Amino acid sequence: MWNERYSSKEYAYGTEPNTFLTANFQHLPKGRVLSLAEGEGRNAVFLAQQGYAVTAVDGSQVGLDKAQVLAEARGVKLECICADLADFELGVSAWDAIVSIFCPLPPAIRQALYRKVFAALKPGGVFLLEAYTPEQIIHGTGGGKSVELMQTAASLRAELPGLDFVHLLELEREVVEGTFHTGLGAVVQAIGIKHAAEAP
Repeated sequence: MWNERYSSKEYAYGTEPNTFLTANFQHLPKGRVLSLAEGEGRNAVFLAQQGYAVTAVDGSQVGLDKAQVLAEARGVKLECICADLADFELGVSAWDAIVSIFCPLPPAIRQALYRKVFAALKPGGVFLLEAYTPEQIIHGTGGGKSVELMQTAASLRAELPGLDFVHLLELEREVVEGTFHTGLGAVVQAIGIKHAAEAP
């Protein structure tokens, strides 16, 4: 599906970064950042432009090839890894920040990934996320039609118990990101800090 979606010359979700990320990237400690389900590179390229060492992981090589084209056009470098997030090993205390922007995953895969996310963050590391909530189904402006792939503030607290959320909010906002995310959206936004060296 994703290779097909990213196969056109146009960027499916545009080339401009997510606005929640642009408004809050200063919360991310300088250093190594991992961007999950990065797709065609818009968010990773933005972070690289801010001076971060960015690794983009996605299951679509087609998307990542476009990410490299975008990075070259904007004069920055990315490390790109094509991998299934169900199997991808994030490492231990390896990242200063991890970013997840509209990364829909089945609950079992998501929960396993979040355990890896917590372990992979360095102490003081930050996890920044924006995702659609189940109310998004009403709007139909992106994110598909499967409620189980969506998230809430409560699910994030439950699945990332080791993080101290300095920002966790459900809201409706205009999302204008290319062809597939355009219009009023129901989202959850999160910024969580790992204070402990090990998972509880």
